[in-house]
Amino acid sequence: MRRRVMAYFLDTTDLPAGGRVDAVHAAMAHASAPCHVIHETGDVHVRLGVWDLGSTNVFTTHATGIRLLRTGKQAKQDARPVVALSVQQRADGRHEQFGRQRVVAPGDLMAVDLSAPYDFGWSGRGGAGCVHVPVDQLGLPVDVVRRAIPDLHRSPLYRLVTDHVTNLVATADRLAADPGASALDAVNIELARALLLSADRPDHPAPTDTVLTHVRTYVRRHLTDPDLTPAKIAAAHHISVRRLYALCAEAGFSLEQWIIEQRLTAAHADLANPAVSHTIATTARRWGFRDTTHFARRFRARYGLTPTEWRQSTR
Repeated sequence: MRRRVMAYFLDTTDLPAGGRVDAVHAAMAHASAPCHVIHETGDVHVRLGVWDLGSTNVFTTHATGIRLLRTGKQAKQDARPVVALSVQQRADGRHEQFGRQRVVAPGDLMAVDLSAPYDFGWSGRGGAGCVHVPVDQLGLPVDVVRRAIPDLHRSPLYRLVTDHVTNLVATADRLAADPGASALDAVNIELARALLLSADRPDHPAPTDTVLTHVRTYVRRHLTDPDLTPAKIAAAHHISVRRLYALCAEAGFSLEQWIIEQRLTAAHADLANPAVSHTIATTARRWGFRDTTHFARRFRARYGLTPTEWRQSTR
């Protein structure tokens, strides 16, 4: 596997035939989710690509007949649930999850909860491209996400999101290298959220979900404000701080930790962008961190590198 800035690739044509199966298994675990990778024939040809857009990423697979089988034991190992919105590109895909089976024709959209068991694959030469979205970024209860997955076609946003994913996949290489790529992260999250919510309850979205949508949008617009406090957020939405915390708890996330995560994601993208020449301290302040040391400590805990090391690695 070779690494480029904000992108990862595997092409088995670069590898000896005897090492391809193990390479694909390792790459799939790294790029998507640990699973059993079963090949239709011994003549294995696979191309994988991953492009980071912040907390979301674009993932493509083109392969000879393949089956990805994720067991319950493997699913329990995931610390951060992710949902994949995938458009089939070539060959009919066969997907089974939560007791539902379907055939995914080329051009169709499906969703997969990568933190749960699933069975997906195709025969012959096929391909698919998807967007990975962390569930904790959606602000939706896990049961809502899982109820919606089999019924995406019920959503009036189905075709819009299908086209969005198709375009992301087709232009991923150029998008990931573009200075504005990080802005797509919020777009991917909000479109995924809207699609899943409308597929689950297309006519009657719950008031709690509606408020959380406004809260999350408000926070993203004010990430650069160092005085973005729970009290300020609650006042902007005419609810009490206690009610705000209750809404977040019902959705399964910590408000403060989520805000820090959003700020770290934005700073991470800025530091990798050669068009942004701010110092580390300026970047920290720009994204609402008053203390540069605190920012550096949280950044390293999140990404495994200091801000300086991350910037140097991308330049």
